[in-house]
Amino acid sequence: MKLTNTQHGTQHGNPLAAMHMMGDLMIPDERVLRALHISRLVENLRDFEINVLANLVTIQYFEISEFNAELDDDSLKDALMILVEGDIEVSAFVGNEPVSLHLEVPGDLARIISFVGGNLMNVSARIKVNKGSAVLLLQRAKLETLLFSHPAIVYCVMRNLVRHVHGVARRKNAEKEEMSNYLYSMHGRY
Repeated sequence: MKLTNTQHGTQHGNPLAAMHMMGDLMIPDERVLRALHISRLVENLRDFEINVLANLVTIQYFEISEFNAELDDDSLKDALMILVEGDIEVSAFVGNEPVSLHLEVPGDLARIISFVGGNLMNVSARIKVNKGSAVLLLQRAKLETLLFSHPAIVYCVMRNLVRHVHGVARRKNAEKEEMSNYLYSMHGRY
């Protein structure tokens, strides 16, 4: 269950801590920028482009719980999830195939398939929050608002997502190969 969902405004009457005003320019909190940099979504973007992207994200806080991502909150629909702090497990079925992720390091990403696939893919997910957590949510529709004003930002984010997914696939393939080699060696099958 979520505690709060904040975006460029106030939270319980207090100014939003994640954004600082400097003249007319909103400067994202360092934790937001750190999570974006660690996620590598902002790789090859200039500082002003990173600030443009950072101003599109929503900060969401979760308390310890377990819930269906699609049923609980529309803010999760078509949203990329970037861990700022905490410990979250995501278990999903994409089509009929199970996928699981454990977000524990700031910058870890989840819900990539929902973000890029939208309504074209049948994705059902359960999110288990193991300790109080904060995530950044980037709605696909918000990123798409930059298509005409800042197409380079959209291009870099999508390219960096493809690189991320490719890296995950390579690591999983290497783990599978290592496990296979271990099992065949253990049972004397050469």
